[in-house]
Amino acid sequence: MTTIAVLGNGRVGGNLAAALNRAGHQVTVAGREPGAAAKAALTAEVVINATPGAGSLERLAALRAELQGKILVDVSNATTDGPDGLPADLLYHGSSLAEQLQEALPGTSVVKTLNTMLFPVMTAPDTLTQPPTAFLSGEDPQAKQTVRELLTDLGWRTEWITDLGGIRTARATEAAILFVPHVIRSSGFAPFAISIAR
Repeated sequence: MTTIAVLGNGRVGGNLAAALNRAGHQVTVAGREPGAAAKAALTAEVVINATPGAGSLERLAALRAELQGKILVDVSNATTDGPDGLPADLLYHGSSLAEQLQEALPGTSVVKTLNTMLFPVMTAPDTLTQPPTAFLSGEDPQAKQTVRELLTDLGWRTEWITDLGGIRTARATEAAILFVPHVIRSSGFAPFAISIAR
């Protein structure tokens, strides 16, 4: 059992929290109430960033002390939104949210994952007609192994998880968000994920 704090109580955070709780982990969800995120992060071993990506850096940088020595799982994408509310462009050109978080939180092991799919797939990867891929980006091999085990608890098979390497590789997976608005406009809001076919 891992003690987990999920920052963000929207669709993504709520979905992940419920699934991890069902898997036997001790999960706390922190919304926007003053002090909620700091309190949840302080008592957790693993913290999941499921806050809106455009404001994640500012929110989490303020928790530097509480996140010291913790694993931060970043599932968000930092984008500007178009008039229809769908992602229009990346916020950090030449970088990524994950890299920005790692730089702001040097005492925290940031691992990027689950950001290349619509949120229902995060906790039910076997519901798609073909296997999706969950990517891992991060500097700490032990932290990535912990996250890999959490993904397994969420239903991800070992062969569906691909370790891309260091945190800089998150640039590639975060750029995949630019597919999302076009796929949704073309096919509707049906669950889908980026998949590496071999």
